[in-house]
Amino acid sequence: MSNMMRNSQIMAQTKDENLGYMSDMALELAQMAEDTGLGTLAYLFRMAALEASTANSVLAEPDNLSRQMTSH
Repeated sequence: MSNMMRNSQIMAQTKDENLGYMSDMALELAQMAEDTGLGTLAYLFRMAALEASTANSVLAEPDNLSRQMTSH
């Protein structure tokens, strides 16, 4: 039983790190797109970064999920 719990913690941590990485990469791509004059693409990458970082914070604090749902 404890082994399963440890595995799910590791998976959650990996997911957390992946979302952080995705957010960082999307911001870098947004900057590159902006530098080459691709404003719309930059906007889309910023949205992707925001989505990843939002998902990241929801994972980190599951109890905030219900409050976020009602506030929108």
